[in-house]
Amino acid sequence: MPELPEVEVVRRGLERWVRGRTVAEVEVRHPRAVRRHTAGAVDFATRLKGQRIGAARRRGKYLWLPVTDGLSVLAHLGMSGQLLVQPQDAPDEKHLRIRFTFDDDAGTELRFVDQRTFGGLSLHDAVPGDPEGLPDVIAHIARDPLDPAFDDTAFHEALRRRRTTVKRALLDQSLISGVGNIYADEALWRSRLHYDRPTATFTRPRTAELLGHIRDVMSAALAVGGTSFDSLYVNVNGESGYFERSLDAYGREDEPCRRCGTAMRRRPWMNRSSYFCPRCQRPPRP
Repeated sequence: MPELPEVEVVRRGLERWVRGRTVAEVEVRHPRAVRRHTAGAVDFATRLKGQRIGAARRRGKYLWLPVTDGLSVLAHLGMSGQLLVQPQDAPDEKHLRIRFTFDDDAGTELRFVDQRTFGGLSLHDAVPGDPEGLPDVIAHIARDPLDPAFDDTAFHEALRRRRTTVKRALLDQSLISGVGNIYADEALWRSRLHYDRPTATFTRPRTAELLGHIRDVMSAALAVGGTSFDSLYVNVNGESGYFERSLDAYGREDEPCRRCGTAMRRRPWMNRSSYFCPRCQRPPRP
């Protein structure tokens, strides 16, 4: 599942290639691609025709395109969704689900491609008065740590109140958005924190250190286009990211810890896996 850096890479591409263009036609080629738009495919296509696309926006792992009339197109990439800007004469992808054409002569169109059809696009009203056109269905999602408006103090206080464990808290998108399994493991390794560390034990300096590592690892991933383990995550030009080559924890079971040399371990965790160093990230005492 794409996390903040991967979604931000896509957002930047859409900002460059789609902003300010007016939709000429929308072709929905698979109904599952708009299943979150409860009014159906015809309504989705009809309401978008003639709409002008604003600046691409993101909150955490959620991406949207504000359009005129107080609406926003929310993109859910799922596990294999791709938003691609392609030449109009490029062959259709095998798993092309939705096509946007525009009323200009730029020669490109926007395509939503999704092999597994877990993702999709939907049209929503924006939160009244929100300057970014935030879709109302994600109004509960917290700001992410790269957002200038993210409140470190409020996060620390909320973290302490949750009375949970640190990795569960990091994946709670109503507390802090954008962090998924990969970057949680990376930030915890950098912080020398075990994933089951109780949040009630965090001091302000410890929380600040953790947030610093979250920001550092995400910024480093952004610099190289995000993390791509296969061909399913790409930017709008179909290019993969390279941060998987720099991962210190995630996916490194039995490989030596880059800090102390101890073999990294993997443990099942909430239908996922947690990767950690048993020496650098000691589990909390009972």
